Amino acid sequence: MAGITARISWNHRNLTYGYQEFKFPDQPDSSSSDMEFGFLEDGDDGFFFESRNGSADEVRGNEMAGLGFGIDDEDERKGNDGVGVENAASYWESQHQLLEATLRRTSSLESRIRNAAKEALDDVRRPGNVCGCGKSMAESCRVCVMREVCCRLQNAGFNTAVCRSKWRSSAHIPSGEHTFLDVIEVSRKGEVRVIIELNLRAEFEIARASDDYNRLVQKLPQIYVGKVERLNNVIKILCLAAKKCMKEKKMHMGPWREHSYMQAKWLRFCERNTSTETLPAPVGCSVRSSKPRASLLTVDLLGTTLSNVRCAAV
Repeated sequence: MAGITARISWNHRNLTYGYQEFKFPDQPDSSSSDMEFGFLEDGDDGFFFESRNGSADEVRGNEMAGLGFGIDDEDERKGNDGVGVENAASYWESQHQLLEATLRRTSSLESRIRNAAKEALDDVRRPGNVCGCGKSMAESCRVCVMREVCCRLQNAGFNTAVCRSKWRSSAHIPSGEHTFLDVIEVSRKGEVRVIIELNLRAEFEIARASDDYNRLVQKLPQIYVGKVERLNNVIKILCLAAKKCMKEKKMHMGPWREHSYMQAKWLRFCERNTSTETLPAPVGCSVRSSKPRASLLTVDLLGTTLSNVRCAAV
């Protein structure tokens, strides 16, 4: 299958394909409950909410406290010793409710892609399936599983591609790269991009995390399928919770757990490759072509001189 590689920029729902820019239209579900989980960016006194029409309205921290936002900053002003047990319990309970409400919202498109992705992943990991790495699919590498799932989704009629994001280090976050899947659906209302992360839960797991944070992470689906806006809200919730967890345990949070770093994995520039024949190898993994192996004991039987033999001895 001939593949197409495009470079995508995510910025206020703008996706860039090569040198052409396509603006994603407003999503149809614009109810008041959906507005609660809009784009949230850190501000000086609270958070900034970006409305559907592109204007930014400031939301104070005390107004967001009921949803769990802003509590972290207030605790910092009071000091770590001033955090009561009841306040901490209320915070984590609000985060559970907020995450559940965000994940519960879905569209018919997301449901169709989610069901197809789960079915494809189950089919890939059936006992007996072997990938190009020589391992069984149940324990194969991430790249092989992603390629097979992408191929099956394409065969099911979805415009699926493998996306590879890569970013340079800055004053706040280190450099890195990430690979995931996406689906772009074209309808009468425009184009919608749906992100597929085959192991979202693992992306937010933290060693020596608190029980409260671990329970929150366990609420994440193993396979995440959702629109860009929904994933952005999930990232915000989990990153604030991770910051709260590290503060309660009086531990330093690594820069790779920061909100901007996690956003860079899925919501920054990325290359979109629709070919499933060759996928980029992850960092630290080199893909080498397998050499033919033969025993030198069979050289005379084949009538071949040793000078022509280029096989590795076994």
